[in-house]
Amino acid sequence: MNKKEVKERTSKLKEFLKDWNYKYFVLDKTEVSEAARDKMKRELEDLEQEFPELVTPDSPTQRVGSVLSGKFARVKHITRKESLQDIFDVQELIEWEERNQRILPKVKFKYLCELKIDGLNITLHYKDGVLQRALTRGNGVFGENITHTIRTVKSIPLSLREPFTGEISGEVFMSKKSFEKLQKSGGQDFANPRNAAAGAVRQLDPKVAASRGLDAFFYTIRPAVETQEENLKKMKGLGMKVNPEYLVMNNVTEISKFLKKWEKNKNSLPYLIDGVVIKVLEVELQERLGSTAKAPRWAIAYKFAAEQTVSKVLDIIFQVGRTGAVTPVAILEPVLLDGSTVARATLHNEDEIARKDVRIGDSVVVQKAGDIIPEVVQIIEKLRTGKEKKFQMPTHCPSCSEKLVRPEGEVVSRCPNKNCQARRKERLQHFVSRKGFDIDTLGEKILDQLIEQDFISDAADIFFLDYGQIKSLDLFEEKRTNNLLGAIAKSRIIPISRFLFALGIRHLGEQTARDFSKEIQEKIDDKHTVDIAKEEKKIVEQVSLFGDIEEEVSNLIQYFTPDELSKAISKLSKEDLSHTEGIGNKVGESLYDWFSDPDTLDLIHKLTEGGVKITKEKFITHENPNFKEKTFVITGTMENYSREEAKRYILQGGGKVSGSVSAKTDAVICGSEPGSKKSKAEKLGVKILSEGEFKKMFG
Repeated sequence: MNKKEVKERTSKLKEFLKDWNYKYFVLDKTEVSEAARDKMKRELEDLEQEFPELVTPDSPTQRVGSVLSGKFARVKHITRKESLQDIFDVQELIEWEERNQRILPKVKFKYLCELKIDGLNITLHYKDGVLQRALTRGNGVFGENITHTIRTVKSIPLSLREPFTGEISGEVFMSKKSFEKLQKSGGQDFANPRNAAAGAVRQLDPKVAASRGLDAFFYTIRPAVETQEENLKKMKGLGMKVNPEYLVMNNVTEISKFLKKWEKNKNSLPYLIDGVVIKVLEVELQERLGSTAKAPRWAIAYKFAAEQTVSKVLDIIFQVGRTGAVTPVAILEPVLLDGSTVARATLHNEDEIARKDVRIGDSVVVQKAGDIIPEVVQIIEKLRTGKEKKFQMPTHCPSCSEKLVRPEGEVVSRCPNKNCQARRKERLQHFVSRKGFDIDTLGEKILDQLIEQDFISDAADIFFLDYGQIKSLDLFEEKRTNNLLGAIAKSRIIPISRFLFALGIRHLGEQTARDFSKEIQEKIDDKHTVDIAKEEKKIVEQVSLFGDIEEEVSNLIQYFTPDELSKAISKLSKEDLSHTEGIGNKVGESLYDWFSDPDTLDLIHKLTEGGVKITKEKFITHENPNFKEKTFVITGTMENYSREEAKRYILQGGGKVSGSVSAKTDAVICGSEPGSKKSKAEKLGVKILSEGEFKKMFG
């Protein structure tokens, strides 16, 4: 063929392959076999290799490009990307409609409901119908340029059926079938299909993304037309893949039926959904409603409740906690639970296993406790084969081989060895946790390396780490090393309740640490005044090397040392501690034993030598009858308050905050994604408060 003939042939091949891809991957139709398609694609590849000037960006052969060698570029979105507010029941849906009705009181709203795909949000930029770039959501203003991997997703057209210029947003996802195939391939393990899809599109090598079998649905187009339904039809006409399971609704009653239908039938779909998105139908009304600082007012996401599933107990192992508690854990046949792959579930304790009669080999019902920790709910006795094995509780610690003890009246066996490797690791993780010293850059894997390299043996050693030690860890370059050093430096200044909680004293939880701090800090003089020019200058200078100086550091005025706190506590008898308001015998005895132990006193002194400075806290109690002497549980995410802020308001009002729901709970405050705590409150008849109702309690 001469060049003209080659040009015509490549054009025909491109059109055929584009049309085949559209019908196969978007319309699920097959007119010729994949083998025939592959043969023509190979011919096109050969012609383009011979005549590279005929290669165009939208050619089907360009779905797999060259390997990138650097970080992804940040590109500004044409329009800001917003996250939707989540709701979890029909009452919240009614409240959402009522809020919008107050903004536009004379409007009769219609809605469009779409399935909420559990995938990765992407935005595509097209110019004259040709794909220019693909971006992740990013921070809503800027996204990562992932065009090289998105080109590999066969349901995404590289060129549209019309010369459209603008942006189209949707969700890249991995089907259940593709995820199952990936997991069986023996490669990298992923927790769920969404993580696998997200990992694929962020690969430097697009061939990796191409091998994952990704798919996509699209639901937003800008510039838009008159209604959301017409937007979907327009995208479909352009060749974009649109989820067909959408419906126009006239009222909340109709929406409620749609929600129930898909919550019941979600598992019948070949892909994962985690809810339904409800949008005001007319685009003009969407624009009039506008957005809050965080989310559009005209759209909301209804999230399905956490689910249960069935798995098989392959083994029962034992984990050792920071206080020595030995917890049995079921190793499960991996199952998908609420969007994540679950391979372990807590069995709580020996008595609980005996009560449920859990055996190795049993088929069991698994759910997420508090939507976080998987737990075995019950066994399915009818599925037993007779080959199941009863478990044996170990008599010795699985980590250090010390003989276990089970104190009278307790359901948990414990390792008494304070130097047990497993206990030490758990203590360190607790020490650096958000509610402790809050060194968020010091994760479990880094702690493991520090222990293995013998750089740390206790928590105080963290404050003596130097640049060379950290720099020698795996994957630690200069910036990451400096970031960790900076985080450690900032953490040295800590409020008293967080300091006490971080020590990991048995029975001293977050609330009791606050109660005790309120009493003990009054017995300690603020002996030291921070002199920024002298005493505190070194820390401030060190912190400033690695980031902005936090306000609380530069404004710090007074502090005392861990040694001084220890001395104040050691002056109190066991009875004094037990009679401290909010403490009691158990905690009092535990505090007394802890601060009488020479080893722990050495740790306290070492923390003082490491530069740790403790500050007093203002436990202001504006006694509020709505909170006073009442117990609250907070669950989910609130729009206007962090969980810590909500907790502080309750405490200041004279109330208490618990981590679990019981018959003694006065109310459960629910934000978005409340999980099982809300369900338990409903079963127990405990009062449930929305964020709005919680706000009204301030008076």
